[in-house]
Amino acid sequence: MYILGDIGNSETKIFLVNSKNKILKHANFSTKKISTTILNFKFKSLIKDYSKIEKVLFCSVVPKSFSLIKRFLSKKIKKRCYEVKELKLKKMIKIDVNYKQVGSDRLTNAISLLNNKDNFIILDFGTATTFDVVIKKTYKGGVIAPGIKISLNTLSDKATLIPKINLKKMKKIIGIDTISAVRSGFFWGYSGLIDNIVNLIKKETRKSFKLVITGGFSNLFKNSIKTKVIQNKDITIKGLIKISKLIK
Repeated sequence: MYILGDIGNSETKIFLVNSKNKILKHANFSTKKISTTILNFKFKSLIKDYSKIEKVLFCSVVPKSFSLIKRFLSKKIKKRCYEVKELKLKKMIKIDVNYKQVGSDRLTNAISLLNNKDNFIILDFGTATTFDVVIKKTYKGGVIAPGIKISLNTLSDKATLIPKINLKKMKKIIGIDTISAVRSGFFWGYSGLIDNIVNLIKKETRKSFKLVITGGFSNLFKNSIKTKVIQNKDITIKGLIKISKLIK
């Protein structure tokens, strides 16, 4: 069995996967609240017998949290706990950007989709809203825009008269009160941002792409984007499964 995990800025996801690539169990928790107590509780719900673990692999954009999990697992398992970028990813994908500066989660997502014929734009609604460009088997780079939730929270924190708001799909542009006006601004504003960036990527590369969306707000925007989209909520774990083959 394998332990595979995705440590994001907001949330950490851990999966127990068997040798046939089937997800047996999974657990989610806040990255900011990671502690030995929480790890004990979460891993206890996933794993009964650590001796059966053959591989451990994480993609992480929070080095401190990865180090804490790595130390925790080192006391349970004799196998090495790898971070994605410690492996020879260039065996799987050509990377045309500064390797040190691209997030391992973004490379993991790219590897998840790789094939010899298709080009992809991967749109991830995470802490940041990211666009990753994959042309056949090459990661070309991407775009990082402000995350929807963090932008919404910042607005309500800084503007006294704007309350905490949950986003909803809006049919009308013009809001009739503060809440509907903010919802309209974020829903239609981000819809426009997405369409514009996708079109600019197509124009700059002179390529056609399949647009794959993932992350927390993908449900909200999947029918509002002008480009046809493919929603894939399992893109990161599928990438981790592929990358785990590099561990011998």
